[in-house]
Amino acid sequence: MKWISVSNKDRVCEVILNRPDVRNAFNPAMIDEITQTFKLISDQTRVVILRGAGEIFCSGADLEWMKSMVKYSLEENKDDSLKLYGMFKSIQDCVVPVIAVVQGAAMGGALGLMAVADIVISTEATKFCFSEVKLGLVPAVISSFVLQKANRSLVVPLMIAGKVFNTNEALRCGLVHQTASSEQVEEIVESWISSILDAAPDAVKETKVLVNQILDLEEAQRKELSVSLIAARRVSAEGQEGLKAFLEKKSPSWKSPWKEK
Repeated sequence: MKWISVSNKDRVCEVILNRPDVRNAFNPAMIDEITQTFKLISDQTRVVILRGAGEIFCSGADLEWMKSMVKYSLEENKDDSLKLYGMFKSIQDCVVPVIAVVQGAAMGGALGLMAVADIVISTEATKFCFSEVKLGLVPAVISSFVLQKANRSLVVPLMIAGKVFNTNEALRCGLVHQTASSEQVEEIVESWISSILDAAPDAVKETKVLVNQILDLEEAQRKELSVSLIAARRVSAEGQEGLKAFLEKKSPSWKSPWKEK
C-alpha cells in the first residue's frame, strides 16, 4: 500500500491514512486502496481502527485531485464519484466494527468516514467542517451516510452553511460518540476494543448486519428478520455456549485479553 498503511495484531486491524504531508487528503489511488482494504478484511479480524497519520485526521479531497476535476467531463465526474461512494460503502459494510479515531481536523469527505464508522472517538480540540459549499460544491456523496447517522435537524444547518464546528457540536449531532484529551484517547480506544473482544465474534458481526438493514425494511420484513435471527442465534453453537456460560457463571471461550499486558 502506498497511501495507507495496514497492520494486523491480536485480532485488531489498524488502517492508517498515510499522507500526513497533505493532511491525509483523498486522491483516487488512496480511495481505491481504502476500498480494497475494507473489502478484504480477514475473517480472523475482530475490529478495525481507522486513523490518520500526523496531526490531522483527514482534510477531504486532495488539492491536485480537485484541480484535475475541473477538466473532467460529466461522465468522468460521475464515475469518480461512484468510486468515492464505493469507498464509504465498503467501510459501512465491513463485517466487523470500525472505530474511527479523529484528531486535529476532519473536513469535507472526512465526515463521510466518520459517518460510516460504528464508533467515533475524537480529541477535544478537533475542528470539523462540511466545506463543500465554500467551494461551490455540495456534500452529495457523503450526505446519505451522514444523514443515516446524524441528527438531521442539527447537521443540516452545518452542511448548508459550511460552518466550522467543534467537538461538542459533533457530539450533539451524533457524528462523534466520545471525546477526550489527546492523552486519554488511546485509553478510550483500548476500552472499546476490549468490550468488542469480550463479545461473541459472530454475534457482533450479525448485529452489525442487522442494524444496517432493519430500518430499510417494511414492517413485515423487520418482524421476520428480527424473530428469525434471534431464534437462530439461540440455537447456534455460539449462543448455546454464551447462555450456558452465563448460567454457570463461567467465561465463554471467546473471552480473552485482547493483547499481552
